[in-house]
Amino acid sequence: MIIYLAADHRGFEVKEHLKNALSSRGYPVVDLGPVAYDEEDDYPTIAAALAKKVSENRETSRGILLCGSGVGVAVVANKFPNVRAATVMTPDQAFDSRNDDDANVLALGTNYLDGAAAEKIAVTWLATPFAKEPRFVRRLQEITQIEADVYGNNSRDQLQR
Repeated sequence: MIIYLAADHRGFEVKEHLKNALSSRGYPVVDLGPVAYDEEDDYPTIAAALAKKVSENRETSRGILLCGSGVGVAVVANKFPNVRAATVMTPDQAFDSRNDDDANVLALGTNYLDGAAAEKIAVTWLATPFAKEPRFVRRLQEITQIEADVYGNNSRDQLQR
């Protein structure tokens, strides 16, 4: 499982912490940038690059996005087919987002989390499988149906197949 990381300037420092922490735990991490702090960068471009990777490789990858609130990057990521991004603030939420909702992109708000807290959340999130309980599967099918209704015959999921 490849773990993609990306952040805007507000998440840069915590991204660097996560990159080192996850790599030291044996996770294969691909840093999609930025490679240096840039106060002028914009989260939409950065989030889109990561979401595209996860969208194209949904069975073999996960993504972790960081910005000040975590909300902006999640909004961008959720525009991509096959992406379910969750803004998470606690390890319990991280567990639920994977166990119940099969989220494949974790969005973290670094205005509220330091590196150690982000690491606890990320490790919980990465270690938690989707439970595949019938009620959770049913709910994801309902979401897929909503997407089909909104996008017509070209549901977000079908656009990638």
